[in-house]
Amino acid sequence: MKVALVHDWLNQSGGAEDVLAVLVKMFPQAPIYTSIYSPDSVSAEFRERDIRVSWVDRLPSVHRQHQPYFIVFPFAFRGFDFSGYDLILSNKSGFCHGIRKPTGAKHICYCLTPTRYVWDLDNYLKRERFHPALHTLIGPFVHWLQRWDRGAADEVDYFVSISSAVQRRIKRFYGRDSGIIYPPVDTGRFRPNSQKGEYFLVVSRLIPYKRIDLAVQACTRLGLRLIVAGTGRDRPRLEALSGPTVEFVGRVPDSDLPELMERCRAFVFPGREDFGIAPVQAMAAGRPVIAYAAGGALDYVRDGVTGILFEEQSVNALSDALHGFKGDQFDANNIRAEALRFDRSRFESKLYNLIGKVWNSENISSQ
Repeated sequence: MKVALVHDWLNQSGGAEDVLAVLVKMFPQAPIYTSIYSPDSVSAEFRERDIRVSWVDRLPSVHRQHQPYFIVFPFAFRGFDFSGYDLILSNKSGFCHGIRKPTGAKHICYCLTPTRYVWDLDNYLKRERFHPALHTLIGPFVHWLQRWDRGAADEVDYFVSISSAVQRRIKRFYGRDSGIIYPPVDTGRFRPNSQKGEYFLVVSRLIPYKRIDLAVQACTRLGLRLIVAGTGRDRPRLEALSGPTVEFVGRVPDSDLPELMERCRAFVFPGREDFGIAPVQAMAAGRPVIAYAAGGALDYVRDGVTGILFEEQSVNALSDALHGFKGDQFDANNIRAEALRFDRSRFESKLYNLIGKVWNSENISSQ
């Protein structure tokens, strides 16, 4: 079986790229088709792979900021030639599911989310702190993209969602059923530590919609120690909001991440995410998660068992959760056991099983 992998853009490191890294290991001979590729902005392991980029890769400043070029990405992926491939596996949060599938091939879309600014433009602009007038400017293009996106979804053979929240969005926007295969987490890297936690922890790209500002302001208000790991364009604003108990450590090497997770009091997850790999990594280290009660977090944060859920996305609500946090109420082994449900081995087993059924044209009731 000849396989091709398709990924939206390779100019940043995050959960989507973590999934892609596992797919690459599962299918080491498969080339990666993507719109743009910035080697210095992603893991070095991708530099050893066969990466095939579109003409969009040559546009000015596209590696640094690809969002202004949103209207061209559908044409980029439509232009790839997949002749000779038996299986196309797209890892989609943008437009890469819109490829032209050759006759006889199968297309499985691992859907991280239906494209945010296509289906939820108002909230996207608000989260990313773009000027409200931008809605008037790009609104007509977004209506066209909605029609394109729905048509592209109709051509996918099978959708797989990463969480219950994404499963509902796929049904709402694409009218398609999907099974759930949770993203792969390398739980073996993390172990519970009997040492008492010293700080609260955030590990994230520092961009507005992640709502790291809530954690920074809440810990500053309460005088609680918070370590913020990660980089992104929102860092200057976050630093301006922070007090002396908040420390920004930048990008943490993979080798240092387990110790950082193991020694925290709890992992703070204030955004509305489609899943969230970093919180599950913390759980694999036996640490509870304090999360906003929405999105993918509801698939693994059990209030009072694996963490604490706060109902309102506000500084006050998070402050109340942090103030009431008592680490002794949580059992590290129980938390880790919950995290093992999302281990990489389960992801691989379920995906291989699905591919086998698709290839053999078996009936898949969840699809």
